[in-house]
Amino acid sequence: MPALSRFILAAACAAGFTSLLAGCATTASVPLANPTAQVGAYRDTIDLNGRLAANYQKDGQPQSINGNFTWVQRPGRIDVSLFTPLGQTAAEITVTPDAATLKQSGREPRVEKDIDTLTAKSLGWILPVSGLRDWLQGYAVDAAGKRFTASPAHDSVVTNDGWRLRFVEWQNGPGGTPMPRRIDAERSTTAVGDALTIRIVIDPVA
Repeated sequence: MPALSRFILAAACAAGFTSLLAGCATTASVPLANPTAQVGAYRDTIDLNGRLAANYQKDGQPQSINGNFTWVQRPGRIDVSLFTPLGQTAAEITVTPDAATLKQSGREPRVEKDIDTLTAKSLGWILPVSGLRDWLQGYAVDAAGKRFTASPAHDSVVTNDGWRLRFVEWQNGPGGTPMPRRIDAERSTTAVGDALTIRIVIDPVA
């Protein structure tokens, strides 16, 4: 079975998926150095590791996935690696302003003009890399087109492309400012059926 097929776990029931998501965030919380502050300044260069789970529908049937990821962001380029729960590489995604590329072992690279199209066709659900560029650091663009800056006291927003975000848990980031620890995102989209729910847990930042 291809690694990506192992990454995409089929037909989880709602209760099972809820348990899966709850298991993503079992690390004890560390008190924030400055719990009333907003997130720190946006960084074009960032390296993160974490876990994600997604709940979506395919052909009218509920589906779920669970795995780990690495996120390497540089000006003009993002590299995302997805791993199975056992640590095997499921997919490697590269996003530039011109194209999005998916690589899997033993297969020709797949290229699309944008990451939403690529992941919807290849994974069966949309990995919102363009949004995650902001979300992972506590930023978003709200429904009115204004820049949203999150904080523990101001932790939810609806984005301009229809994602409902909640920054559920926090950790200490560079300089002691708060940084997202867990992000819940939900959007209704005809591209993958009905509601798409993604939960992201970011590992502690050094």
